[in-house]
Amino acid sequence: MSSSDGFAMPTRRHVIGAAAAVACGATLTGCAGGEPGPAVVPPGVKGKVIAQTADIPVGGGKVIAKWKIVITQPSAGVFKAFTASCPHKGCAVGQVAEGVIHCPCHGSEFAADSGKCLKGPAEAPLAEYALKVEGEGIVML
Repeated sequence: MSSSDGFAMPTRRHVIGAAAAVACGATLTGCAGGEPGPAVVPPGVKGKVIAQTADIPVGGGKVIAKWKIVITQPSAGVFKAFTASCPHKGCAVGQVAEGVIHCPCHGSEFAADSGKCLKGPAEAPLAEYALKVEGEGIVML
């Protein structure tokens, strides 16, 4: 179909396709912009003490295999929780030392204070979980 000025009139299919493209673009832009919020903790862990502060060394951390969570203490009194699944292939991260979380499968490394990918092959950060310290216990929110 064309208009009197020679331009093609959009069909219903074109209008719907364009609207879908705009909606998808807005969704992707929203996901990409800004800092991501805390990830949703695995089922059954919310509100539970999963580690003791004394068990998490400063500059290091501990993997809680039962919940697939790694707890770090990047600086004295500051505790962070991240998924223990490497975003590259889903391997469980292992050692946490000198402020770095190491994945033993392919050598990816992540910052213990932010989960940011420091060395590939992983390209994405570790998802961060919200936590709080109650007395000597680390509680997942």
